Amino acid sequence: MKQASIIPLMKYNNIKCPFKIQTIRDHIAQTDELNDSVHSHDYYEIVWITNGKATLSVDLQEHAIDNNMIFCLKPHQPHRFPMDTSMDGFVFSFTEKFFNLGEHEFDISFESSLYQLFNECRPVAMQKTIETEIMDVSLKMMKEYENEYPFRALLLKRYFRIFLILLTRHMEESVERVAQTREKELAKRFMELLDKNFWEEKLVSGYATQLAVTANYLNKIVKKITGYSAGHHIRQRVILEAKRMARYSDSGLKEIAYELGFLDSAHFSRFFKSFAGTNFTDFKKEAFNYSISATFNRA
Repeated sequence: MKQASIIPLMKYNNIKCPFKIQTIRDHIAQTDELNDSVHSHDYYEIVWITNGKATLSVDLQEHAIDNNMIFCLKPHQPHRFPMDTSMDGFVFSFTEKFFNLGEHEFDISFESSLYQLFNECRPVAMQKTIETEIMDVSLKMMKEYENEYPFRALLLKRYFRIFLILLTRHMEESVERVAQTREKELAKRFMELLDKNFWEEKLVSGYATQLAVTANYLNKIVKKITGYSAGHHIRQRVILEAKRMARYSDSGLKEIAYELGFLDSAHFSRFFKSFAGTNFTDFKKEAFNYSISATFNRA
């Protein structure tokens, strides 16, 4: 089955730490063969464009990227972001292990804000008031990453934590930090479970059992925090993956139904039409005719 290429972090990593920082130009030099094609990573990525303009395509949506903007990508999100050497900025790449630093003083409300930024997957304008501070920290990270100084990994973690704290502290109002509550934590844990388990688990009751709450309570809290019920999120996550597979692979209806855990392809076809707003055949035709300048590399 033809799929978007997946880039492993370790392919470009040369230190004993699941983290890397590169300038835009160095990043292009290392990933030039995939720069203009749809691909995904097995790690998190933050891209800060300090100077330049382009269009980010991710999860079937396009976003205009302008000077001094940041966007964040989760693992396994098919995307396309054509960069060129006229751009300035940085690319930060790190694994979930590095993201979850696991230290007691780590502020859980800050972590929640960062999770929201990755989950929304849209560009965020960098505020001028914090640009100098974040640039200073980024340059220090570059110096540590590029040299064999003692305690390099430790300092990289410290600098990167400062970078993330500054970033989340100065987000625009739409993603500004809010006080952490038990209800927000429950909604967050549900979304994390959903992203990992939607292939097999498609019932609210299944997630409620894992979270030690009732299905009705989970639906109520998730709707209160996000505006949509847990059941809605489950259906939309399945539909999103189905759309990804339809557009970014050559799989047909039966293959996709099977991959997503549907025993009956007719049931999947009805499910897709109900929650995608179009039937699968029409969507697949649209995907086939979707025109982009560069397409997938074969795995």
